[in-house]
Amino acid sequence: MKFLEKYYPIILAFLSFLYSIFLWFTGNELDGIYVGLWPITILGFAIAIRQRRKDN
Repeated sequence: MKFLEKYYPIILAFLSFLYSIFLWFTGNELDGIYVGLWPITILGFAIAIRQRRKDN
């Protein structure tokens, strides 16, 4: 269970990346580009949240 607590943002980012690729190759290029921005956002929020937790 510790594995999921530590690596859930990476797993979510990878799944959204795969979803973006799926959308792109099924003809939804704009949707694929939009979803392609999600991994960056997910990982950025995860870093910010972890930094705030360490401050307390």
